[in-house]
Amino acid sequence: MSGFVFSEKPIEIAAGDGVHLTDTNGNEYLDFGASYACTPVGHCHPEVVDAATSQLEELMYVQASYPHAARTALYEQLSAAAPGDVDDVWLCNSGTEANEAALKFARHATGRERIVATTQGFHGRTMGALATTWKAKYKQGFEPLAGGVEFVEYGDEEAIREAVDEETAAVILEPLQGEGGINPASTDYLHAVREATEEAGAAMVLDEIQTGLGRTGSMWAAERHGVTPDVLTTAKGLASGLPMGATLCRDWIARDSGDHGSTFSGGPVVSAAAGATLDVIEREGLADHAAEIGSYLRSEIETRLGDDVREVRGEGLMVGIEVKRGSNRLLREFAIDHGILALPAGRTVLRLLPPLTVEREHVDTVVDALEEVVA
Repeated sequence: MSGFVFSEKPIEIAAGDGVHLTDTNGNEYLDFGASYACTPVGHCHPEVVDAATSQLEELMYVQASYPHAARTALYEQLSAAAPGDVDDVWLCNSGTEANEAALKFARHATGRERIVATTQGFHGRTMGALATTWKAKYKQGFEPLAGGVEFVEYGDEEAIREAVDEETAAVILEPLQGEGGINPASTDYLHAVREATEEAGAAMVLDEIQTGLGRTGSMWAAERHGVTPDVLTTAKGLASGLPMGATLCRDWIARDSGDHGSTFSGGPVVSAAAGATLDVIEREGLADHAAEIGSYLRSEIETRLGDDVREVRGEGLMVGIEVKRGSNRLLREFAIDHGILALPAGRTVLRLLPPLTVEREHVDTVVDALEEVVA
């Protein structure tokens, strides 16, 4: 009997500590993928482990209609950490659920159907979020998906102005595309989206599932661009890898959210883990640290690899390296020959998403390996 998995790697992980993982044969790996940004404070951070363990021993689960201290505290933390007046919180179990909620909330609040999404965007694999995801390979075999979705070119200000009208419920996009190849949006483009949605009475939904929680050098990428969306979604590392997502909304969206719910919304254990994760990110200044170390990482790659790569893109500790041959082959060499784990972002992009706790010596190790593998 076999399990149902995406694509099983030839490395069986047994333990994690900080920025390192260890396999069942005792081999240690420097983790520069963080399981798609799911461990922002490092593997098994003691404060997160203690918070989850203490809560596990006290109360494993109670449905969200019953108030609970860990969940209530997390509501307050997320509300305080959110940009601008995006301070109403709905909790769920994953990023795709957070985006599903965002789309439902926007349709209910506006009374409209049409959703505008972008080329190369990725928003999840459930039927609604998948409808707003660009690449056909994710959709094959699952159509028909939710209707009313139109795609426009990512980064094209004129295209977004033309697409958004009085029939539009929401525009959903990532401020820095992850799965699509580490493609950053310009500040001007995000402001154009904000202006177009405000003029049309539509919701601006920023998918910060991969970019949030300090990853790009500020708590949210939106803050770096001076943009306040109507809805912001987050997940991935929110509870340090335990299953949790959140949909953060402005009041005009939240008060018209309709009949939406989830059995496991903000369970006590994951809420405790998320609260501890946010505490560590804020107290240790990990967003600023990500900005500093990320700048050093990109600079070292550009300086030392030069013409051996096509381009280095990204912000903070969300870095994409456009290479001249298949990314998956390079990643295998990276892991097997150098003990470093990273990720692809398309066929020719290496994606680096390490824990926000990495230091310069870890960057030096990775760039040394990159020099050898890429060249």
